Parts: sequence; structure tokens; C-alpha cells
Amino acid sequence: MQKRISIGKADNITRGQPWFEDGNIVLLTHENPTAFRLHRGVLGRHSEIFNDMLQMPQPDTLNIQHFEGCPVVVMHDHPTDLSSLVIALYDGPYFANTKIEDFFYLCSILRLSTKYFISNLRRKAAQFLEQTWSSSLKGHDAMVEAALTSPSINGFTYPFVHPLHVLNLARETDVQIVVPSALYFLSLYPLSDILKADHPKLLYEHPSKPASTLSSSDLLLYSLMYQHRLQIMSTFIRNFCTIRVAEPPCSSSTCGKSFSRLVSQLHRSWSLRTGPLHFIAQAIQQVSGDQTICSECRTEFAAEATKLRKQVWDELPSVVLLPSWDQVMRPSSIMAG
Repeated sequence: MQKRISIGKADNITRGQPWFEDGNIVLLTHENPTAFRLHRGVLGRHSEIFNDMLQMPQPDTLNIQHFEGCPVVVMHDHPTDLSSLVIALYDGPYFANTKIEDFFYLCSILRLSTKYFISNLRRKAAQFLEQTWSSSLKGHDAMVEAALTSPSINGFTYPFVHPLHVLNLARETDVQIVVPSALYFLSLYPLSDILKADHPKLLYEHPSKPASTLSSSDLLLYSLMYQHRLQIMSTFIRNFCTIRVAEPPCSSSTCGKSFSRLVSQLHRSWSLRTGPLHFIAQAIQQVSGDQTICSECRTEFAAEATKLRKQVWDELPSVVLLPSWDQVMRPSSIMAG
């Protein structure tokens, strides 16, 4: 709960949470003035930036130097973001991915822990973000499986957040490790829909929401990923699968016919919004269960298609002009620049 207080010049200030009666410093947001009574030592322990700020004389931008007997430091952060950050400093962060608000909470923590050089909190937030928007193929598959099987929450489907918001948060906080995955999933959306920015996940109102527009530099990378994704689909169907129609690994005539049927089904089932990684995995599963194809051909197809999926995944960073996965900075080592 927030309590409205009224004392002199401070009659428009809202008491925010957390508020400690024994606190010795007040952080006061410039926007929608909200006061947080905290402990100077706790803030300084977690952040050198905070420590330096608290030692310096503060400009009297709100014409308030003291509030309830405590010196005031004016903060140019949204009250929601600041509240989430300081609660996490005292109690530890609580990251989850069960509803859309969970992502915006993570945005608050990642954004301000980056701004104030709170390395441990930033690392935890970046690591949690990467659990969903993964740098591994296994993590990617887990995310897609969850998206296909999880029920919607308040009309939003898993992972509840639009990849454009993930991309813009990554750019804002310099968490490059999630950029390839975010752009891959963003490329599943037509550019016209992205430019309209009218998807319900983009329209959801929250003070911690990242930008809902695609930057000019990321528009280029989106285009590269979109074209690359379609090229993978074409190569997989026309080359990888079709070659087995005329030249199956075995001498059985039925395998060639079965692969011909598979190619026809693949042509009919894909669309401009198809993700090739999941599409190839579905083809592997279909071939593995097709008893009209001999075991030798099934085994070889599964092995080579699995190798192709890994190759596609390994190439994703280079598509968006980043180094390899191993070279992209990991969340555990990311610090604010």
C-alpha cells in the first residue's frame, strides 16, 4: 500500500514501498514524486554509484532537501522501477515467467541494476532472461515446447512477452546473448505487423515496458534473419529432403516414394511464419515414426537432420552480425558498460 502524506512543500509526495521508519535517507522520484525511506549503508553496499550519490550534495530540483527528517536524493527513475529495485536489494529478486507482468518486473531490475552498476543483481536478471530466450538449442526447444503446451494467461500465450520487447530490453541493457534468439522469433512476424505495433503484447500498458518500435539498425537485422529463415526452409525441403526421393540411402523402392510423400506434406504445411528449427524437428519425428521407410533411411535422416538443426542454430549469431555463441558475452560475465 502507498500512503498519501501532506507536509508543507511535500504535500504532493506519495510514500512508496519499501519504507523503513528507521531509514536515514529518502530516495525521491522526480516523476510522479514518490519517496522511499531506506538505509544509506544498504544502498552503498550494493552499488558504488549509489554510494557516491549519497556522499555528494544533491541539487534541489524539487525544492525539497529533507523529508520526514531525512536528507533527500532525487532519482530520475520511474517509481515502479525504483520500488522493484530497492525491494530486490533488501529481500533478493524474485524472477518468474508465469504472466506478462513478470517480464516487466525483470525489466525494472535489469534496467536499474545496469544503470547503477549492481553487478550481482544484473547478472541474475540477465541469466533469468536467457533461460527463456536461450543461447542453446536445447533451451530454444524447451521454449517452443512450453509455448505449444502452456495455457494462455489473461489472453496472453507463453512466453507472454513480444520478442520486440525482449530485443529492445537487450539493446537498452547491453545483454547481447539474447539478441539472436529474440530476432529469430521476431522474424516470425510480418514486418507490416511489427510496424503497426498493434499486437496485444505490445499494447499492454506498464510503466516498465520497453519500446514497442523497431530501430533502424534492428530493422536491417530483422530483414537478414527473415530472409535467412526462408532460405533454410527452402534448402531443407528442396535439397535435404528431395534428394532422398531419387537417391535414398538404401535400395528399397518404397523409401523413395515415402520421402516423396514427405516432401509434398512439407510443402503444404509450411508458411511464412514457420520456424525452421521446430519444422525440421517435426520432420525428424515424422520420418522416425514412418514404418514405410526402412530403419537405415530413418536413422540416417534423423542423424543428418539433427546435425542440420545444430548447424542452423550455430549460425544464428552470424546472421545478425554477432560473433559465435561462445564469443557472445555470457550473462555471468556481463557488466554495465
